[in-house]
Amino acid sequence: MRKPTFQQRFQYWFDNFMSRGTVALIGGLAVLSLVIIFIAAAIIRIGSIAMDGESAPSFGEAAWMSLMRTLDAGTMGGDTGPGFRFVMLLVTIGGIFIVSTLIGILSNGLEERIENLRKGRSLVLENDHTLILGWTPQIFTVISELVLANESRKSGAVIVVLAEQDKVDMEDAIKERIADPKNTRIICRSGSPMDMNDLEIVSPHTARSIIVLADGGDPDTHVIKAILAITNNPNRRSEPYHIVTQIRDPKNLDVVKLLSEKDIVQPILTTDLIARVVAQTSRQSGLSIVYTELMNFGGDEIYFKQEPNLSGKTYGEALLAYETSTLMGVRKADGTIMMSPSMDSRIESGDQIFAIAEDDDKITLANLPRIPLEESLIHPSENGTKPKPERGLILGWNRSGSTIVRELDNYVAKGSQLTIVSQVYDLEGQLKREIGKLANQKLTVIEGDIRDRALLEKLQVTEYDHVIVLAYSHLDVQEADAITLVTLLHLRDIAEKDETPFSIISEMLDLRNRELAEAAKVDDFIVSDHLISLMLAQLSENAELMDVFTDIFDPEGAEVYLKPISDYVAVGQPVNFYTVVEAAKRRGETAMGYRLMSESHDAEKAYGVHTNPKKSERVIFKPEDKLIVISEG
Repeated sequence: MRKPTFQQRFQYWFDNFMSRGTVALIGGLAVLSLVIIFIAAAIIRIGSIAMDGESAPSFGEAAWMSLMRTLDAGTMGGDTGPGFRFVMLLVTIGGIFIVSTLIGILSNGLEERIENLRKGRSLVLENDHTLILGWTPQIFTVISELVLANESRKSGAVIVVLAEQDKVDMEDAIKERIADPKNTRIICRSGSPMDMNDLEIVSPHTARSIIVLADGGDPDTHVIKAILAITNNPNRRSEPYHIVTQIRDPKNLDVVKLLSEKDIVQPILTTDLIARVVAQTSRQSGLSIVYTELMNFGGDEIYFKQEPNLSGKTYGEALLAYETSTLMGVRKADGTIMMSPSMDSRIESGDQIFAIAEDDDKITLANLPRIPLEESLIHPSENGTKPKPERGLILGWNRSGSTIVRELDNYVAKGSQLTIVSQVYDLEGQLKREIGKLANQKLTVIEGDIRDRALLEKLQVTEYDHVIVLAYSHLDVQEADAITLVTLLHLRDIAEKDETPFSIISEMLDLRNRELAEAAKVDDFIVSDHLISLMLAQLSENAELMDVFTDIFDPEGAEVYLKPISDYVAVGQPVNFYTVVEAAKRRGETAMGYRLMSESHDAEKAYGVHTNPKKSERVIFKPEDKLIVISEG
């Protein structure tokens, strides 16, 4: 084999040296500068070269003079003597080369550093931050809610985002949608949430909570891989991680539970949750707004508190013990959640109450000498009327449809009817396979375009008690929402021309389309991703809320209802909320707010929904107003 020449070896060494980067190049220039300076100083000293009229300088003085001419070419202007001038000219030429090269290297190094920062690959050194993995439209709602939640933190808070997006693009999108992050810093990094090396960039081991967004064509797989990358990381911490995420397919819940043995992993089953909310809300106008108020950080939230002063008292007595907080239930010492338990159940030592309040430190006992009840305004508790069969109409279809049908069957009276209109192939056969026989409803399936005005009029939609408009999940998000919007406009126009009242419940996939849909004056909007996003943010701040949310949406046991206020107290005259709470208490229910129908179309007033009102304030109710209660029926 032919041996490489000296020139080839030198070229190979030089190429490797140049590839080492800015620091190596600067070091090389520094060495070259020292070599030139010391050679020049040695020549001057050995040759006793000096300026005219002066003695030859020492080696150190000659080195200093050479250094000055290397850094500043103008210094040699005062040199004299042919030999000295020649040596210093050579030093100055070498200095010009070195300085100009150094400037170029520094400029390129700075550009390279800026480019690396743009790539979002630098290490995040934060503690107690909230980490968000993935990038979907949900992220804007999640970050907005976390910003509100962090307002009370005096030292500020940090949110770190890791996604397979350009760092600058993510930052620009967040700034556009969240103009004022208040005391929260938002840091974006580019990388795969499923890659352990990329995860190390965002310090998951020091995060207080991690939110995994369902991203990609197969979101459940994305979520499971991201959780595995965190929990099976060789650098993982000994303390359990708090991970909040969402799952679409119920079959994948078992896989996520296997990952929860060492850590707190809280998956939200999205299809099941949204289906339950749609089913409950379709029969009660305004209920989705109540849920939104309970889940967002813009107003009051749900907090747990251990209240020793309530130990030994009944739940009914505790309901009237707070002025600015509203009790929802009790968490027993063993962790069991009791949503609105029986009024005579005792609060024992070790139990915690959970209540709606402005902040956890605002849950304080009123300690009033006498509860200001207005007995004359309370209507006597009467036996409720027997539920009547209902007629429901579902327009459109998606993966939540089958669950919605099953959930409706749990609520409606026997003999009810449900009609489904969609363009999904073999929907009737699909329903038979997935649902089977219904207990309380007769099911009718019709194939048709839900935007067709003639079809809607032929269906006589005004004869139905409630209409549910579902977004087609197999279509593009904007196309599906466009179909929903057109259908809503037709339905509202039909409703305005008929005096028969019926509720219209719609599902919007994109939160931005909700503003467009408000023109249709629909009673409720179920924005799927929005509700899930609110719950993700709440759980990331307080893992204990998972059991409360599960109980709220469970069809068994106590749930949230909106009932006529006139069934409880006198209308048309001022009444305080203490009295309203007492009226509900006598029926075994927990009153948590009310809805004023005169404000039902005012978005700035939460569509008339008032949760956790101050109990001493007096309100004049109208017959159409509703009381928000937690009840078993």
